[in-house]
Amino acid sequence: MPSPTAPAPTAGTDTAPTTTPAPAPFFTRRTPDGPPALALFLNAGDPPLPVLRDLVLMLDHEGVDCLELAVPFPDSVTDGPVIRRSARRALQAGGADLDDVLAFIADVRPHLKHLRIALLADWSHSLKHRDLATTTREIAAAGADGLLLHALPPRLRTTHLETAAAAGLPVVTTCYTQSPPATQAQAAAQASAYLYLVAHYGRSGTAPATGHAALARTVTALRAHTTSPIAVGFGVSTRQDVQAVGAAGADAAIIGSAAVAAVERALETGTDTVAAFRTFVRQILPEPPHRTA
Repeated sequence: MPSPTAPAPTAGTDTAPTTTPAPAPFFTRRTPDGPPALALFLNAGDPPLPVLRDLVLMLDHEGVDCLELAVPFPDSVTDGPVIRRSARRALQAGGADLDDVLAFIADVRPHLKHLRIALLADWSHSLKHRDLATTTREIAAAGADGLLLHALPPRLRTTHLETAAAAGLPVVTTCYTQSPPATQAQAAAQASAYLYLVAHYGRSGTAPATGHAALARTVTALRAHTTSPIAVGFGVSTRQDVQAVGAAGADAAIIGSAAVAAVERALETGTDTVAAFRTFVRQILPEPPHRTA
């Protein structure tokens, strides 16, 4: 599905409405014979936002394709202990809320040459008490390239898709490898940023028993329902895992727990977080690291 476009100017008005340019697509450098693109997950506020800013600029320089940046929320039932500890650290350090994260994105986004930012927000924690259409426009205006709403009530799915399209904000949809075919087809058809294929039921940080390369049949089936990229996450932590995701035919690999653990180790040992995370990234990216100029 093509990315939605910004609303057209209203006829008969003297001044065109303020709109945000349509974000660039995700994972554009993926080639049929090349490695999959790389997306990393982090909680905003872990590390603290000033350090995170330097880290995000480093990711752009190193050639990382996407940052899934979460507004931290507590006690996620789909996250393992590493990401849950990260969310607690972020919340205990001052609790970067949605407005803080949008200000952060607005500040850093103009300095990025390649890295895309997909905002992840939990419905109950960050959006339930806000007007969805207004908030979606604010997310788009801040410069987010895509939006993934966690635990969105099914009754609001259509409204979410409509408000995102009106704001020119691509959406990330999700499904499991074990989801019924109709559920997978719907998620694929509604993805306008990318489809996040969760490798297996369980919590983040755990890998599928049969390995990521065994997802090839699912990835192929999903291709019939979308032209948007397909990214695979859960249990991806090494360069070999990323290669296996590519062997399954996916466009990108998403690393969550291993990325958050790299931040946690740096914080616990008092080492430079950005430098430590650069080392982690270079261990994951294909050789040689495809850094930007």
